[in-house]
Amino acid sequence: MSVRLTTARRLVIKIGSSLLVDQQSGALRRDWLDALADDVAVCRGRGQDVLLVSSGAIALGRRSLGLDKKALPLEDSQAAAAAGQIRLAHAYQESLARHDVPVAQILLTSEDTEQRRRYLNARNTITALLAHGSVPVVNENDTVATAEIRFGDNDRLAARVAAMIGADCLVLLSDIDGLYSADPRRDEGAKFIAEVAEITPAIEAMAGATGSHDGSGGMVTKLQAARLASQAGCSMAIADGRTAHPIARLEDNGRATWFATAATPSSARKRWIAGSLRTKGSITIDDGAVQALTRGKSLLPTGVTGVDGHFQRGDAVIVRGPDGAALGRGLIAYSTADAERIKGHHSNEIPAILGFLGREEMIHRDDLVLG
Repeated sequence: MSVRLTTARRLVIKIGSSLLVDQQSGALRRDWLDALADDVAVCRGRGQDVLLVSSGAIALGRRSLGLDKKALPLEDSQAAAAAGQIRLAHAYQESLARHDVPVAQILLTSEDTEQRRRYLNARNTITALLAHGSVPVVNENDTVATAEIRFGDNDRLAARVAAMIGADCLVLLSDIDGLYSADPRRDEGAKFIAEVAEITPAIEAMAGATGSHDGSGGMVTKLQAARLASQAGCSMAIADGRTAHPIARLEDNGRATWFATAATPSSARKRWIAGSLRTKGSITIDDGAVQALTRGKSLLPTGVTGVDGHFQRGDAVIVRGPDGAALGRGLIAYSTADAERIKGHHSNEIPAILGFLGREEMIHRDDLVLG
């Protein structure tokens, strides 16, 4: 199963609070984090993009503020997150700096992955950070999120982010080594499940509860994350992260539950564009652009002859040929007004026309579905 990890182009690793923070003292487990950073450096050394989704801000901050009681009201949780997040980000920066790996912090709420404009902004920022060789460290923005816009756990956040950036593999590092037929902490006869081909009601019935008060997830949320990841064409593993070098251990066929997917990130994204989005308008292209698209090229402004509808950047539009027949659909990089202004022009003219440097493509080939 480790081949899914070693061959992934883009890897997301989720770290639970109980792994990063000592449950008794509330102190950061520095040696463990350094070992994880070593594993991340190995992944990057073979050309993989790596993104970390890390819990731990509240667990670190609550002790520094003297908030030792188990249940915290929302305002105290947000205060703890604010105090702990800066410590968490600094810890990752120090550990990865040992390998000359730059780190960036991204704080998200559920609205950032659900509202189209915010989704695009987050996706573009993360993609740019990865392109520049950085390791983004993502956490829920607990300092401002209210109950209605919270994920409440980083398992589902990790799956949403994996889908957002087209990751091939998602690893949930936890305090358990995978899925069992029952909670192994309570049932000695629980059987380990090495691979899940489909999340059925029987699989869902195996889910238990979280094992620590600092954590907010549990097997239920991990299965929900697996479903989200699978739909996005991303394989997922639940693995034990308590020992040092958890990713290296997983690569060496360490014990874990793997959730399979028949799709790829690209095919899943294309299917989503083709069937799940309502189009907001259309653009008409010339014969030269039609030929370019059939060869797998992106759609450039110079090949666009007409713009119709009312759309914003990132909306789905129909692509029409010179005769008006629908050729496919895609996610457009410009609003109606801007697309109208740059149609028929070369990409290098965009800054002079619009006053800012936008994307070279009207629709990138990764965001285009023909047929």
